Amino acid sequence: MNTLLLKVNPADPELDIIRTAADIIRRGGTVAFPTETVYGLGADALNPEAVKRIYEAKGRPLDNPIIVHVSSREMLEQVAADIPALAWRLISKFWPGPLTLVLRRSPKLPEVTVAGLDTVAVRMPRHRVALMLIEESGRPIAAPSANLSGSPSPTRAEHVVKDLYGRVDAILDGGETEIGLESTVLSLVDDVPTMLRPGGITLEQLRSEIGEVRLHPAVLAEEEMERIIARSPGMKYRHYAPKAELIIVHGDSARVKKKTRELIEEYSEKGLRVGVLYLGRTGYGLRDEISLGDADDLRTVARNLFASIRELDAKGVDVIITEGVEERGLGLAIMNRLKKASGGRIVRV
Repeated sequence: MNTLLLKVNPADPELDIIRTAADIIRRGGTVAFPTETVYGLGADALNPEAVKRIYEAKGRPLDNPIIVHVSSREMLEQVAADIPALAWRLISKFWPGPLTLVLRRSPKLPEVTVAGLDTVAVRMPRHRVALMLIEESGRPIAAPSANLSGSPSPTRAEHVVKDLYGRVDAILDGGETEIGLESTVLSLVDDVPTMLRPGGITLEQLRSEIGEVRLHPAVLAEEEMERIIARSPGMKYRHYAPKAELIIVHGDSARVKKKTRELIEEYSEKGLRVGVLYLGRTGYGLRDEISLGDADDLRTVARNLFASIRELDAKGVDVIITEGVEERGLGLAIMNRLKKASGGRIVRV
């Protein structure tokens, strides 16, 4: 497959470029595009053959549901049914933005789009390129992250090119994404609103707006989740993972630094090439180390996370040791991604 590369201005998208990509969507093709979270790989959510091409391009398991992206409330009502008042309240507060709602599905949606479930995960992105693409195509767009299944999510077009060039019809290059982590997913089909995946909207923000919000065990990523029914991406399987083994060191800052140095020495003595992701400005004097940002600036840490994992992986390290963050606010989402990427390998100190 020849992949069309289209450079687009994220602040003022060129209409002719967006229309070229929208035409591909209408014809049943696949287009990677930027959102405020990560890059998505989109296809017409109402076209089952088009959605199947997403799964094929990514190598994605068919029981892993895909988020449907809409550009208006009218489009939401095409894909969701029996929308509760609580959903409209959250939509008024957080849309467009990085909040995905799990609602009862519309019968118009093909089975493959919702992984055979009676629910749909849906959001309205806060990115001009993404919104224009949906509007110009006139279709709700099914779009998981634009990467090979299981690998770190793409926050730049170059990441998409590396993973999916030759597998998709087009890639819209709109520069680096703003948030760097996927959207928060909140289920409204349970007795109590339940967070299925943490992301750019924090648990604290949701509880401040609507009161009680329960955490699904998958959020903490500390239990085996293979046998659950996943109503959201990111609940099952190992996700966001580099080729290298990834180990998290979590706890008191001084003890984390000490344990990280011990692990560097331990793995180096085994002849392994070690990379480190650290917080703050003081590293470990390694060739392969990257600062994620300051511990009190989690937005920067989140924005840098996937790109930094990809960078160390590209250098060919055998082991990546990363310092953990406190699991509150955006830190809950950062640690969720790290735990999924490490397969649960965490050293607490």
